[in-house]
Amino acid sequence: MDYDVAIAQPASVFARLWMSFPVVVRAVLGGSLLAAMGTLPWSLIVSANFKCWSAVPWAIVPTALYLYVFWMFACGRGWPRSTANARRRLCRANPLPEDAWPLALVAGVLGLTAVIFLQRVMARLVVLPQQQHTDVSRYPFVSVLLWVLMSAVVAGVAEEISFRGYMQGPIERRHGPVIAILITGSLFGFAHFTHPEVGLILMPYYLAVAAVYGALAYLTNSILPSMVLHGSGNMLGSLAPFGSGASEWQATGPGPLIWQSGADASFWISVLAFLIAGCAAIVAYAALARATREQRLSKAIGCY
Repeated sequence: MDYDVAIAQPASVFARLWMSFPVVVRAVLGGSLLAAMGTLPWSLIVSANFKCWSAVPWAIVPTALYLYVFWMFACGRGWPRSTANARRRLCRANPLPEDAWPLALVAGVLGLTAVIFLQRVMARLVVLPQQQHTDVSRYPFVSVLLWVLMSAVVAGVAEEISFRGYMQGPIERRHGPVIAILITGSLFGFAHFTHPEVGLILMPYYLAVAAVYGALAYLTNSILPSMVLHGSGNMLGSLAPFGSGASEWQATGPGPLIWQSGADASFWISVLAFLIAGCAAIVAYAALARATREQRLSKAIGCY
């Protein structure tokens, strides 16, 4: 399944046909299929849990078991053994040195903070859709909490393996990180069009989020930091409509557009906060790039 090296000697007509497609096509198809495999079972299981015995969050158990099997398969375990090395490489779940973790997490948090402030600015420029959510008052608090937690874990694991691993990695190696992140980010945004409130107006938001996660994967050659941040961010984003009334992509409740109220102090504060957070994120990513470059150099010298 490695789009570059897995099938050095195609063993079948299907394999030869598959390898005849451009890398981008293979990466998009393979990553999209894996994303569906990782997320659709949870959607079906939790929907059944909503309707049957919702007082008991029983959907958590089969989903956790399935997610474990999915993780093992995607990372190169199990059948077929002929693609194990390719799946392991594509998964990109490479361990990070201990000193790289703080830099990666700080850079990611600052990047996501910049995205939040950017959305506060966008909310004053255009009308952003209001996120639709289930009326949780009908369900026990414990069930809702566990559903939210599991949903965040599923998204963090399945989407990072699929988009930043299987999809971004091959495109990155062939066409570079900028093209890879743009293509992957676009597909990442379109994948969320399954939510009725999500449309083209939110594509900049998903592209920005994909840039945060994609840059982390590129610089560290690992999906682990983005997986942690993605899962945590999804958990907070899922709770936002219940707490503040604001959608995940709004950060605050809807306010008047500046075309109606004028560019007031609140708007300019949001612009300034975005610029500060964005500059801080750039500095943090640059530091992470230097650190990972030095680690690779040290490893190469050590091997020599």
